[in-house]
Amino acid sequence: MTGLDIGELDDGQLTETADDTAVFARVSPEQKLRLVEALQKKNYVLAMTGDGVNDAPALRKADIGVAMGLAGTEVAKESADMILTDDNFATIKAAVEEGRGVFDNLIKFITWTLPTNGGEGLVILAAIMLGTKLPILPFQILWINMTTALLLGLMLAFEPKESGIMVRPPRDPSMPILTAPLIRRIVMVSLLLVIGSFGFFELEIALTDGNEALARTVAVNMFVFGEMFYLFNCRSMTHPVWTLGLFSNPLLWAGVGIMTLMQMLYTYLPVFNTIFQSAPMGQRQWGLVLLSSLIIFVVVEIEKNQSQKYSNQTIA
Repeated sequence: MTGLDIGELDDGQLTETADDTAVFARVSPEQKLRLVEALQKKNYVLAMTGDGVNDAPALRKADIGVAMGLAGTEVAKESADMILTDDNFATIKAAVEEGRGVFDNLIKFITWTLPTNGGEGLVILAAIMLGTKLPILPFQILWINMTTALLLGLMLAFEPKESGIMVRPPRDPSMPILTAPLIRRIVMVSLLLVIGSFGFFELEIALTDGNEALARTVAVNMFVFGEMFYLFNCRSMTHPVWTLGLFSNPLLWAGVGIMTLMQMLYTYLPVFNTIFQSAPMGQRQWGLVLLSSLIIFVVVEIEKNQSQKYSNQTIA
């Protein structure tokens, strides 16, 4: 369709025709702007490329204006959201792929870190409502947040891009970052962490004649190792963890190793016992902590699998 053809159409006709036309040629700056508006009316997320002064209005109006860095005019560059420094359209694909990878890892970190904060808050709230002793003290919460965020959560930023990332349909811009399935998962993991830490605290109090230091150490380790096992769930929001490659993110394993060492120091080193009011744990306590953490991992993988099956059925 040429600019002459476009000039004979009103806005409504152009909106219907634009979707079925592959090539537009010899169009004026005003017609480029009309084309952008016509396609946006059909709820497309529209990218517009250009290099000249006459492209500026359409570049500004498009959802993503892309200007040429080498051949583009200053007006086009100032009007655009993105500048191709090499004037190579293949760079657009590379940028989209990289952006999807970064966004994925951001979602993974959020989905991992929120149950930690939610669980810690719920455990304190439950203790206050029930009128019992706090399973975790404030400076113990500070220990959990400082160490796990740095050594565990941060490692998700280095997660490699998942296979098929460019095969996915575009994400709806109006969709919230936390969707209903992710919120359900966050709530579920928060509750599992609360049940484990609060339950083990009360159990150890009963079995050890009120040894609060040991009971709180078990509760803290329940949070840390529960988060550690859940970290592997968060390597992908949809795919089973064993399909991602066991050592595809070596930094994650490094973080897990250092975090485990830190918890050994927290649990057994006398200086840490004095500072954080912790106490050495025995085989029974470690068995409870590790088994419960494994249960969290298995439950999330099952939930992930069921959500993916439902999603596939809905699409079909």
